[in-house]
Amino acid sequence: MTPILECNGLTKAFGHKKALSDVNLKIDHGQIVGLLGPNGSGKTTLIKLANALLTPSAGEIRISGMTPGLSTKKIISYLPERNYLNDWMRVHDIIGLFSDFYEDFKPEKAYDMLKRLDISASDRLKTLSKGTKEKVQLVLVMSREAELYLLDEPIGGVDPAARDYILETIISNYNPEATVIISTHLISDIEKVLDYVVFINEGRVVLSSSVDDIREQGKSVDGLFREVFRC
Repeated sequence: MTPILECNGLTKAFGHKKALSDVNLKIDHGQIVGLLGPNGSGKTTLIKLANALLTPSAGEIRISGMTPGLSTKKIISYLPERNYLNDWMRVHDIIGLFSDFYEDFKPEKAYDMLKRLDISASDRLKTLSKGTKEKVQLVLVMSREAELYLLDEPIGGVDPAARDYILETIISNYNPEATVIISTHLISDIEKVLDYVVFINEGRVVLSSSVDDIREQGKSVDGLFREVFRC
């Protein structure tokens, strides 16, 4: 089967600075993948390239065998690092907007998740806390029937108690045949849900491995991360 994401010699430079350098990577369908590295390591750049928000300087990236563009946007559900929703809108207005815009969006799924997260669909975004806004964004992303979910720092801006809610929302609301890529530097919080990890540092992939293989070596993902990155 064609990998859901494949990079061959992928490089992205901004001026003289390389954000990614000669990345070679294959990620298969049906996994929860941790894209792990310190801040500024190239995680967001890779996710933006996969989502056709940037173009490579050299090499290539493929999504299910296709060059990122209009056709791949139909199968990718993307959670950016920053909030992009308009504060004046009510939650149910945004659900209506997503229903109109994405054929694979399931409003009933969104309302069910909101109920379980104790978020009112009639609330205006400006009345919600930062953490609750991030939960709403995640609900919108996970309510699509996508083949690839790209989640950039989904737990970075919320308190530790909310992180478990968010991780539970992720793992209980995606098609098991789909792939979820979660970019984060908070390894210990997310380790329990991961099937596969990619360590990235200074624009280079320094390790890619199944979590089972790491545990067979008697290590945890967090422990190996600290070992590799000396932190």
